[in-house]
Amino acid sequence: ERRGTTLRQIANTTKISISALEALERNDLARLPGGIFSRAFVRSYASEVGLDPEEAVREFMAQFPQDSVTAGHPASAQVEDTAGVESDRQMARTFLGLIALSVPVAAVVLYFGIAGREAAVSPPPELPAPVRSIPESRTAPARPAESPASRSAASEPTERLAVELSTTRPCWIAVTVDGERIVERILQPGDRQTFEARRDVVLTAGDAAALTMTLNGAEAKPLGRPGQVVTAQFNLTNFKEYLAIR
Repeated sequence: ERRGTTLRQIANTTKISISALEALERNDLARLPGGIFSRAFVRSYASEVGLDPEEAVREFMAQFPQDSVTAGHPASAQVEDTAGVESDRQMARTFLGLIALSVPVAAVVLYFGIAGREAAVSPPPELPAPVRSIPESRTAPARPAESPASRSAASEPTERLAVELSTTRPCWIAVTVDGERIVERILQPGDRQTFEARRDVVLTAGDAAALTMTLNGAEAKPLGRPGQVVTAQFNLTNFKEYLAIR
């Protein structure tokens, strides 16, 4: 407020939904996604303004107890104690402090980014690979014919799940394929990301209604409402449940 920064300006800078920022301002941790998603907010913001993402997350985690940034459902209906309230307020002050640091850091990053592009030189041309002479082939001994069963087993493709993502407006995503985190970024309009999995794909989206998705080439229905944080798991067994027309 002292800097005259509005919630909408913060949301445009960090691509985090206004509803999540309002919950942060009111210290309403029950409405925040919590856990890895709270850390992901800080990491994505730091990446956008040129800060060290891991250092920013360490500072964030050092400010709060582990249970105040875990996924957001309270264990009971008991009244939170004074230390918990102060921790929530400290989280809001830390996040706004990161925003105050963004302007000078972003200017430095932009300056050196432009200078680096101007000084870049084109890579040297690739040398053609040496041509090896192929000796005259001799008649190979006859091989035993393959049985129909072995041919069909070799040619049968392994089933995979293909997921393609695009967006109508900036949307934060995190994608895990077969248990391995593949991407964590802000998807922009015009961007397109494709993933293939043998077992499953776990997708977390910061604005569920902004994503457009296909599963094995078929159009999927929206994952949720505008600004809603959603995590969904797709595999070869359940992906048809997410299709627009089944």
